Amino acid sequence: QVQLVESGGGLVQAGGSLSISCAASGRTFTSYAMGWFRQALGKEREFVAAIDWSGGRTNYADSVKGRFTISRDNAKNTVYLRMDSLKPEDTAVYYCAADGVRNRVTKDPAAFGSWGQGTQVTVSS
Repeated sequence: QVQLVESGGGLVQAGGSLSISCAASGRTFTSYAMGWFRQALGKEREFVAAIDWSGGRTNYADSVKGRFTISRDNAKNTVYLRMDSLKPEDTAVYYCAADGVRNRVTKDPAAFGSWGQGTQVTVSS
């Protein structure tokens, strides 16, 4: 299994930007597609974005399309989520996850076998 550690969360004003990162260790990073999910207080975990092993294919939730960008640096074993035009409803704990089917960019959380511990993103109005 791959171990995942998120970082970069924090407090930002509405309309602002924030980037979060997820560092992977333990297994070959390019064996995995990667995803970001989020869970707001009192709500279910929801899909945010996914990227295949090469970075050539991505998938986004409609709620973040055009505002968020997922990317990866395979040399650094890291996946990123750049968040622009943030809204208060983007407030959540953000989790990165690894999918062992590296060509897939699925929204299904059941496809992701490894998860990080999460990082809090808070957007103030």
